[in-house]
Amino acid sequence: MPHRVVVLALDGLLPFELGIPQRIFGRSLGSEPLNRGRKLYEVVTCSARPPGPVRTDADFTILVEHGPEALATADTVVVPASYELGPVYTEGRLTDELAAAFAYVRPGTRMVSICTGGYVLAAAGYLDGRPATTHWASADHFQRLFPAVRVDPDVLFIDDGDVLTSAGVAAGIDLCLHMVRRDHGTAVANDVARRTVVPPHRDGGQAQYIQRPVPDTQFATTTTARAWALARLERPILLRDMAQQESMSVRTFTRRFREEVGVSPVQWLTQQRVELARRLLESTDLSIDQVARDAGFGTSTSLRQHLQAALGVSPTVYRRTFRSTAGRSA
Repeated sequence: MPHRVVVLALDGLLPFELGIPQRIFGRSLGSEPLNRGRKLYEVVTCSARPPGPVRTDADFTILVEHGPEALATADTVVVPASYELGPVYTEGRLTDELAAAFAYVRPGTRMVSICTGGYVLAAAGYLDGRPATTHWASADHFQRLFPAVRVDPDVLFIDDGDVLTSAGVAAGIDLCLHMVRRDHGTAVANDVARRTVVPPHRDGGQAQYIQRPVPDTQFATTTTARAWALARLERPILLRDMAQQESMSVRTFTRRFREEVGVSPVQWLTQQRVELARRLLESTDLSIDQVARDAGFGTSTSLRQHLQAALGVSPTVYRRTFRSTAGRSA
């Protein structure tokens, strides 16, 4: 059966963020021979009260057809942002209505928040003692209100196993794509990203874009250098060689790259090589040594170190886990 995602729609919700789980999970289709084209998730929207209209922060309401009882059927619960959180935002406590709604959630359910939806998870106690993030503009207030939460204001999203939180707006897309990638592998996540016309992967540890100057692309960008590097990830790539592709000094190129991409060229290269290694581990029977060479890590030891740092697992465990997941989804 498809994994059931229940999205909790609260008054004052942001329509864009409400639509993210529907779009990302709802468009995730199987890629294995036995489940090709099948929906991998069933997405349901519910309210914290009986079915009916829910206000948005736009000039319209939405009609929600499911009440809080739907939360009892969820494998994953997603709480998008809202601008009408009331005592959740001012006092850090749930309303009686929300407390009654969360009573339906089964133990072991994966809990997810987008942007200020993290306030709701924190007020419900899901984030106590855990790392979490929210929109950078709310991070200081969030930390003061919930001192038991380890708030990181500088990342796009945090995956803490059964509880995941994201920063604002587009970071919710990154988080949902990350979850698809974690559940079903890179190929499925990349297919959803292509259908949605968004980048297939932005690392969760990438910085939120806080007061960062917009590069003057009239004069130079780093697009050519990135394309050049992606075409030869299996080879040694020096920073000066990337800079030469844009006719820049290393210093100027590094600054421009950070402005455009949000991480250093070296960090970006490592991310791309990890992603390539993941795809090869998922979709080929190449040896670990060959995957390491083809992804540009050189040796299996280097691949193991980088995959362990990025994902917390070894290449062998990653391959076995992904293939087990693919078999279950069939």
